[in-house]
Amino acid sequence: MEKIIDPVSKELIKSELTVQKRVRTTHKANNEIYVFTAHDSPNLMREVGRLREIAFRHYGGGTGLEADIDKYDTMEVPYRQLIVWDPENEEILGGYRFIYGSDVEYDEEGKPMLATAHLYNFSQQFIDEFLPTTVELGRSFVSLEYQSTLLGRKGIFALDNLWDGLGALTVIDPEIEYFFGKVTMYGTYNKDARNMILFFLNKHFPDTLKLVTPIEPLVTGTNIEKMQQLFHGKSFKEDYKILNKEVRALGYNIPPLINAYMGLSPTMRFFGTAINDEFGEVEESGILIRIDQILEEKRARHMDTYMKSKPSKRFLIRLKRMITSKTTSRKVTIPKTKTAKGNAVTDLSKRKD
Repeated sequence: MEKIIDPVSKELIKSELTVQKRVRTTHKANNEIYVFTAHDSPNLMREVGRLREIAFRHYGGGTGLEADIDKYDTMEVPYRQLIVWDPENEEILGGYRFIYGSDVEYDEEGKPMLATAHLYNFSQQFIDEFLPTTVELGRSFVSLEYQSTLLGRKGIFALDNLWDGLGALTVIDPEIEYFFGKVTMYGTYNKDARNMILFFLNKHFPDTLKLVTPIEPLVTGTNIEKMQQLFHGKSFKEDYKILNKEVRALGYNIPPLINAYMGLSPTMRFFGTAINDEFGEVEESGILIRIDQILEEKRARHMDTYMKSKPSKRFLIRLKRMITSKTTSRKVTIPKTKTAKGNAVTDLSKRKD
């Protein structure tokens, strides 16, 4: 387990938070959304890698490296980084990384070179009919000190602000039809609670088309008959009440991101669960959200609020070019620069793949 790097100098971070990378102001807390890549913002990338590793390692995940930065962050056509910036405290609250299906490269066997490719098999139907208009999301995190369970009200809006960023993507590029990603449960989470959550997801959000399947599905040993008796509700709401009650009875809560996705769209697809042996043996469950079927309440909160700010057509075109166009730059090597303590940072792009 490597020692996590020191914080990157705030002056270096702010120098890369340029107006060209700014997407919007959040509808709560007046924070700011930025999008960048390791190519154009190496210092921001290092700080995000540091914060991700701290957050994931705290719960038993992470890479074990000095920062969570991998080849998908630094390759020729890299994943973009979306972050929430707190201008008052000059801190990064959280972030996602994402890539447009139209930017995805394919290997010699025709398999999409996605960050999730070592976890899931993608059907030809998914590759042909879904991926071209899909945005893959990954590495969702909220900085440890901003997590609501640890900080109270100060952290309440962090996840909500991140959704403002995703909502903006759908406005910037209306051709996006789906969000594809995964939700994580850590080894420290109660196994009975986990099994109930996974059964619930499979019951109410099944992937009947088998679009995406785990390469090595998680074996839970769940008693299906017992689960069917427990979740006897005739609707999502009835079963959700049962799930919430049973998980709380075990002294746990439904993980916030899983809760958020379940309440986002009634047509979400659940793709099963795999063990990510490259990320602390965490359990990753794949999901797909159809954007035009996101509940109206969520659309009003995260998409319509952006439209009400009346971004100009020229502004939206510029942002679309920034978040979807391919770069011709060579593969990035994160350079040595100074951290907040004045120490040189070594190349962070090395990782076991």
